[in-house]
Amino acid sequence: MIKSIVSVAFATALAGSFASAQTSSTSTTVATGTNGVTETTTTRTESTGTVTEFTPGQGLFLKTEAAEPVRYKFSKTVTYVTPDGRVIEASKIKKDSKVHVHYIKEGDDMLVDRIIVTPDRD
Repeated sequence: MIKSIVSVAFATALAGSFASAQTSSTSTTVATGTNGVTETTTTRTESTGTVTEFTPGQGLFLKTEAAEPVRYKFSKTVTYVTPDGRVIEASKIKKDSKVHVHYIKEGDDMLVDRIIVTPDRD
């Protein structure tokens, strides 16, 4: 009985660790009608990874599950916060920082509007 409980607890914790590294997104699409209305697509996405390069005001490269680091550009306003929502300075972001980014995909660009600095899990 105890082994079963421990096994279930371990499996749940293991599944939670895999889920935290995944990317999630929500999309809004307006289809083009026969009257020639332009299609508008907005996708809000979240991703987690390790910063490999960071340039305040411009963008960052994030090492995720992808083979190569992914490039993100910054939107006009970027908010930097701790996991509990406390606003911090951009200077807190360093190479090898663990972060969770919220971004909007516009064409080929991924525009970040919020970065959450997560505690190191090493």
